[in-house]
Amino acid sequence: MLDIIISQLANGLVLGFLYVLLAIGLSIIFGLLGVINFAHGAFFALGAYFAVSLYSSLGWWSVILAPVLVAIVGMVCERVLIRYLYGKDPLLSLILTFALSLFITALIRLFWGAGGIPFSTPPAFAGIFEFGAIFLTRYRVAVLFITVLLLVALWAFLTFTPYGRILRAGSRDPEMVEMLGINLPRVLTVVFGLGCLLAGAAGLLAAPLLTVTPDIATVAIMPAFVIVTIGGLGSYPGAIVAGVLVGLVTALTVQFAPEASAASMYVLMALILLIRPRGLFGERWERFE
Repeated sequence: MLDIIISQLANGLVLGFLYVLLAIGLSIIFGLLGVINFAHGAFFALGAYFAVSLYSSLGWWSVILAPVLVAIVGMVCERVLIRYLYGKDPLLSLILTFALSLFITALIRLFWGAGGIPFSTPPAFAGIFEFGAIFLTRYRVAVLFITVLLLVALWAFLTFTPYGRILRAGSRDPEMVEMLGINLPRVLTVVFGLGCLLAGAAGLLAAPLLTVTPDIATVAIMPAFVIVTIGGLGSYPGAIVAGVLVGLVTALTVQFAPEASAASMYVLMALILLIRPRGLFGERWERFE
């Protein structure tokens, strides 16, 4: 029994970090732009579908371009639609991005069909990794490593680079950033593209773990919102902690009470919000209040 629990916790950790990657993108867009991006799950799905198409056309190494393509699509959407909602009621952004999600999902059905597309793991990551009582596929280990690497790279970018500091400053005082002569609209476009890139990367990494269907857009968006809510709106450390918690709770529930697995993360969210209404790392941002 202990071996089963340990293995499920390891699987939950992998799932949790995939959730973290997805939720961090959502948190960046909300924290820096104040936009509730309900289309985030659709960008996750695009990452998976772009990876499928690139793999079938150009081979495995080409799939790393999938998140870049998702970022480009995201920046186009920001320029055409999203930027007109800055500073307005967050409900407007929720409605618009919900419509955008439906539109992207419809395009996916048009170009790739409504059926599922299997996507096998790379041959280099085939096989099982065994460490004591832990049994994981090599691909899941690779996903964990790549996800952590991406999160560390994102943290270093936001903390140590001039552009990252501009992004963080723009989230707190956009007027001051604009007064310093910085092209704020261009910054905000890049921010939205960065969030979409992370969603696309999560979709790319998750594609071999599930059947790629248009419905994965819906499957992905709810855990992302739950994690951002548990961690605290706009909090990156909160998204990491909450993502790992949701992944572990979901994995253990799947093992011992599979019929309750879909509801487990919502129960966790309700319990945490009863104790911490702003989430684990939530803070008061006057910009949104």
